[in-house]
Formats: sequence, C-alpha cells, structure tokens
Amino acid sequence: MGDQGNRYLQIVTPGVSELHDGPIPGAGPGQALVRIEAITTCPHWDLHLASGEPMFPGLPLQYPYPPGQPGHEAVGRVEAVGEGVDGLGPGMRVAAWRDPGHQRPGCYARYNVFDADHLLPVPEGLPATALAPLELAMCVQVSIDQLQRGYGLGDRRVAVGGLGPAGLIAVQLARAHGAGEVIGVDPIAERRELAAGLGAASTLAPEENPSTPFDLAIDCTGLKVSIEALMDRTTAAVAIFGVLREEVGVPGTPPQAGAAGISRSLQERRRTRPGPREERRPAPAAAGHHQPAAESLCGRSRAVAPQARRQGVLPALGGVTRTRRRAG
Repeated sequence: MGDQGNRYLQIVTPGVSELHDGPIPGAGPGQALVRIEAITTCPHWDLHLASGEPMFPGLPLQYPYPPGQPGHEAVGRVEAVGEGVDGLGPGMRVAAWRDPGHQRPGCYARYNVFDADHLLPVPEGLPATALAPLELAMCVQVSIDQLQRGYGLGDRRVAVGGLGPAGLIAVQLARAHGAGEVIGVDPIAERRELAAGLGAASTLAPEENPSTPFDLAIDCTGLKVSIEALMDRTTAAVAIFGVLREEVGVPGTPPQAGAAGISRSLQERRRTRPGPREERRPAPAAAGHHQPAAESLCGRSRAVAPQARRQGVLPALGGVTRTRRRAG
C-alpha cells in the first residue's frame, strides 16, 4: 500500500473547494479500498453542487460537503479488500459502476472505499478516460432499457438529443442494442462529428427537420426546448435522461390545459401525423456489449420532489413521465 496517505477535495462553501490530507481509509467487510487513477466530472451532479445549486431544484444543501463528494465516476486499482470479498484482489483494475449516494466519502480523493459489488474489473489496455464514465453508461442504459421494453429498438430510427458525454454514450448503446438507424441532434458541429464517428448514421442541428420522423428518441439535455422538439418529431416515445428543470408539454398546447386537453390535442395531432415507415433499414451488428443494470440501481433516476428532475418515458407529443426512486 502506498505511503503518501490520503488526499481529498472538499467543497467547503459554494464556489470554494479545498484539498485536505488524511489517513488512508480501511476496507471493511464486503468492501474494497481503491487507489483512484482518474475521475470524470459529472456536469449535472458535480458542477451544480460545487456552485451551490442542488441537483434537484428546491432541495437544501449543507456545506462543507462530505469529503470527496460528489465524485462518483472513477477508475482505479484495488489496494486491499475486506472480509468476505470474492472476485477482487490487490492490483486489480476496477471502475465504479454504482453511485451509492452522498452520505459517504466520494471519489475526489487519492483513495476511496467502495462496496465490492459496486466495482467491476476493467481491461488493462483501455485508457482511464474511457473507463471512468462507466457509471454514466450504466445510467444511460436505464433509458435504453425503458425504450427496449416498451417499444423495442430493433430496426428503429432512434434520435439522441444532446451529444455531450451522455449523448455520445447513448449513440453507442442504441447501436449496440440493434437500432436500425441512430440520429444525433446537437447545435455544436464538433459534437455532431464525434457522434458520427461513434456510429450515428446521420446528425442534425436542432433547427433542421428530419426527412422522416424518428420512431424513438432519448433526450440527454433536460432542456424543455430539446425535449419538446424531439416529441414533435417522434412517432412513439421520448426517454428523458437529462435533468428536467422545466415544465414540459405538448408543443403548441398550454401547460394549464391539463390531461384532458393534452389527450384531445394528441388525438387531433395524431390523426394528421404520418404513420410508421413501411421500410426500415436492417439492424447493424452490435457495436459492443454492455451489461444491463437493474433500474433501481441507477444513480440518476431519483424523483425527490414534484419540481425535481423526472426521468422516464414520455409518449411522443406528450404524456405522463414515469419515475423511479433511487435507494439511499
């Protein structure tokens, strides 16, 4: 074990973070001590909390924030394991795949302790930058699973709105799960180029209309304008992965219209919308493999207040978002 001791980052007040030194923590039963190799900064959790803005609007925050938090996307090497741990040992390279919450020290640290079942062994040959976001990929997989169970991805035209880290992962996962065509939507040309290089069949700027409506879509922005644009261009459903901070409704329908008004609007608009395509492209070979994670384990699917982020599936052109709660 290293002799440098532990060092961790702590948010002491909004906008102010400090480095602190401390002892190396020990691994308890069922746990593993990991020396952190690299960590990904999550734009939703980390940057909001560092600036004093809660992840879920309206919730109170207390500072100083727990040591090392809110870091949760990390890769490193096992230094020691506690009693009862099988399948992990010193020297193994691992990545965190589950965020256990912020009631314990986080990954902005030289060393951190994890529950052993929150870690996955990862290949030696891949760079840390490709492995640290594994927890993000697990969460995006939940949205993929929602669409897969409800509608099936095979041979579908699937749009991904927002081509940041989550959106680029969504492009790859949609392909890996057999989507017939993946279309990336983003205002930034460089991001669209990245998506094309990762398997998107085509890309669009938000102001561009697709030649054929999308069958399904995943929004990775949480922005009202993005979600409603996807709803208006999609025939079946839109999965919301991004952090939703605004009211979202059927484009052209006042939010106060209520469920009955939305229902009437949907019926009227669907009578005039084109039906599903008669011809579809054959599904490509899987672009990779991802082990689906249980929905209850997704670290970004908690709906904690009516105005908080809701993650789920919206029927295209509007509807009720299904929500799930995160344990912990």
